[in-house]
Parts: sequence; structure tokens; C-alpha cells
Amino acid sequence: MNEAVITCKNVQKSFKEGELSVDVLQDINLSIAKGEQVAIVGSSGAGKSTLLHLLGGLDNPTTGEIWVAGKLMSRLNPAQQGSWRNKNLGFVYQFHHLLPEFTALENVCMPLLIRGLSPAEAEEKGVRILTEVGLELRLKHKPGELSGGERQRAAVARALVTEPQCVLADEPTGNLDSRTAEQVYERMLDLNQAIGTSLVLVTHAPDLAARMDRTLRLVDGLLVEETG
Repeated sequence: MNEAVITCKNVQKSFKEGELSVDVLQDINLSIAKGEQVAIVGSSGAGKSTLLHLLGGLDNPTTGEIWVAGKLMSRLNPAQQGSWRNKNLGFVYQFHHLLPEFTALENVCMPLLIRGLSPAEAEEKGVRILTEVGLELRLKHKPGELSGGERQRAAVARALVTEPQCVLADEPTGNLDSRTAEQVYERMLDLNQAIGTSLVLVTHAPDLAARMDRTLRLVDGLLVEETG
């Protein structure tokens, strides 16, 4: 398990709807290597976001095992899972989820402070990565003072500031125009490669998926690798 950043073994996820049990994911087997970039595609409602939540330990599978950085997540209590996520994973969503009362720099520093870094160390790392995503002039701006693209770049910086083993991104530019989306993706991919972290990206954009190392498609709850 140690060679892979994330491993799924025979993962199945069902949801109860009254008396019915709906199978969303079936027999998912997946391994994400260190530094690998993987796109997950599929129609709306196929279970892409559900799978991403399972990979990040934000939800538990009905059956099967999910290993993150060599640890079986089901063997950790909620506090241990949260600590392990903070150490090994970064998350970027379609909505930036920045805290509105804090500045861009304070938002980006938060995962480092939670990890136990000193405020000075956290600020140094925060300033550096915000500069790398082109927000060096927006450090003290709160999310409401930033454009949509700037907010998403800050969210990318927050996900990568801890230099995680893997970043899980769920349609991170779904609310942006195509030009701004491309800029955010370029920043994210450049940083991803510079740090050497893995990337699992849920996307509806075929051109972006084509830039990943491989593309996996969810069809009827099954994960199929696309070729060609």
C-alpha cells in the first residue's frame, strides 16, 4: 500500500431511499501513484463527487477499503481521520469555501496553523504560495473583495500550501468563464507538478481530462479506464 498515495479495494457505496437501497458505486478498485494526475469523468449523478468524498475520507464506503498514505481510513477515529487528511490531502471545490471574515493570507495559513506551525512560519509559506498563484497584491483582501478567479486561485493555494500527498479537486472552475478557468487550471497544474503531489480531478471538460496522465469514467457505478 505504501507505494500508492490512495488505494481503493472493492469499494461499494449505497444510499437508503425509504425501503430501497441505491447502489451509487460498485466494486471500485483504484490506485493513485505519487505525482500522478488522474481525471474522473462521467454524466451528472454518476457518483463522481461521492467517489471523491470517499477518497478523501469525508465519507465511509458501505463495503471495501480505502487507504490514504498507507493508512486504512476505517481504522482511524474521526479526530485521527481529520489529522491525517490535514497532513496528506488538499481539497479544491467548485465553490471556493474561503472563510469570508478572513483575508486571503489568513485563509491560506489556516491549514498550517492547524498542523501546528508557528504564525510566522505559516505566514511565510502562505505569502510564498499566494505569490506563486499571482495574488501577491491581494494578501490582505477578504474573499468578498476578490474576483471569482482570484478566489479560486486562493482556494488552490490553500489546498497546496501544506504540500499534500494528493489534491482532490471537484469541478474547481465550474463557476468561472473559460478564460479565467484556464488560468486557474494552469496555476494548479504548474504547482502540482512543482511540488510533486498527486491530483485527482473531477471534471466535465474533455480538453482538461486529456491533459491528465489518465482518465477514468464512471458508468453505472463502475469505474472504467478510457484509452486512446
